[in-house]
Amino acid sequence: MAAGKLACVLFGSIFLICIFLPSPVSLAAESQSDTLSDPEAAASENTLKIGIQEAILMAMENNRSLMVERMNPDIIRTLEKEERAVFDPVLGAEISPRRSVSDRLSRAGSSTESQIVDSATGSLSLSKFFPTGTTVGLEGSTNYTDSSLYSDTFTSNRLGVTVTQAILQGMDVRANMASVRQAEIDTLISEYELRGFTEILLEEVESQFWDYILAQKQIEIYTNSLSLAEQQMTEAQERINIGELAEIELAAAQAEVALRRENLINARSDLAKERLNLLMQLNPSPEIDWNRDVILQYESLLPGIELDNVEQHVQVALQMRPDLNQARLQIRQGDLEVVKTKNGLLPKMDFFISFGKTGYSDTFDSSLRNLDGESYDVTLGLSFEYPTSNQAARARYARAVVSRQQMRKALENLIQLVQVDVRSAYIEVTRAREQIAATAATRNFQEEKLRAETEKFRVGKSTSLLVAQAQRDLVASQIAEIESSANYLKALVALYRLEGSLLQRRGISAPGTEPVILDKQNDSD
Repeated sequence: MAAGKLACVLFGSIFLICIFLPSPVSLAAESQSDTLSDPEAAASENTLKIGIQEAILMAMENNRSLMVERMNPDIIRTLEKEERAVFDPVLGAEISPRRSVSDRLSRAGSSTESQIVDSATGSLSLSKFFPTGTTVGLEGSTNYTDSSLYSDTFTSNRLGVTVTQAILQGMDVRANMASVRQAEIDTLISEYELRGFTEILLEEVESQFWDYILAQKQIEIYTNSLSLAEQQMTEAQERINIGELAEIELAAAQAEVALRRENLINARSDLAKERLNLLMQLNPSPEIDWNRDVILQYESLLPGIELDNVEQHVQVALQMRPDLNQARLQIRQGDLEVVKTKNGLLPKMDFFISFGKTGYSDTFDSSLRNLDGESYDVTLGLSFEYPTSNQAARARYARAVVSRQQMRKALENLIQLVQVDVRSAYIEVTRAREQIAATAATRNFQEEKLRAETEKFRVGKSTSLLVAQAQRDLVASQIAEIESSANYLKALVALYRLEGSLLQRRGISAPGTEPVILDKQNDSD
């Protein structure tokens, strides 16, 4: 393994990033062998000097968009707790004092008498619903009555237990747990979404890195071409002055100088925009200094990467692509929705039994002691409920079945799209790699063409216009050469992102590494 260092950063519970930092990855340009870094400029405290691996690490840590996206799994995970709360024990309590002042027939039956009744009722209950469709409830209650017509008070205390068991609708554990499982799948989906977003961001960072270098190289080329055009214009002026060249030849040289200056102005503008985009992606400080200079470290040799067979890249994509795994998880949710809505087609029938012991006395303490007496109450029975047409449940079930079929068809379509993506990206990498040699050869020929045209011009066998055209062709070939190198590196990154392996190839550990396997389709639901 090449010399380097291992850098690791932990971001909450979502990302563990470990990137091996070898010698800087490079942008090839056979005629551009020197690095862009200027040691004197790098000494400035306000200069960001960074290589490709450090840029990746910085973006993973500081990018604001990624910070926002990393919060989504934690937000979605709260829905799991919300759905599980259905099975949490529920504690209830109630107390209600009451006073009644009224007249009633006297006990002698000859007149009326006033009556004041003070009473109080209190209850404490604990109930829990289980995934089996069973509800268990414990209840303790007390009643106290004090009437002005009687000298003694009356107190009763009751302890009871009630069990209700669903027999038809609500008995299926899978149906009762479906909402919880769907919430868990939502969390997994959010993690795959985060993985997909991170891969896109990583591709953007690397592409922005090479685009920035490309913009710098273009400035170098346009600066050199401007110097060459000015030299040609000066030479033409001197030959006009001594009568060796017609004055009309100066116009072509002057036009070429003006064009080179125009190209240089545009190139500097492009570089300034690329620098702003790169600073935003890296976000090197809480408050970005938008005037901060950026110096990128790289070498001038392309990495020697041999691609696997295209079918292997396709197979990797079919397993690792986050959007494919999201689609598979959504089908799992659809399966659960079918189970849940199919259970809703059944009539609702519950069996219930309640048992209680009650103690009676004139005081609270005494009534508690009397709970072990012979008095008790038992209630059992069945409850039944079923809508006559049950249209709502039937509609929900039909929608769930069709939606699941739709999601499976959508997955089949997405698989085809993924194959086209990967195969197209593979072709682009191959094309870009072949273009490197082709553009280098073109640049060599254009250099020879310019040299020949310049020599012919000096001996009076060519014109300023033809020399300017040769200069223009050389500049275009130089730009095409460095673009081919940058395009090759960007095409590689795009291929890795489209097959879902970019994070792994860059040493970034994140959720969503495991491929989602679907169960065999069951059409019997």
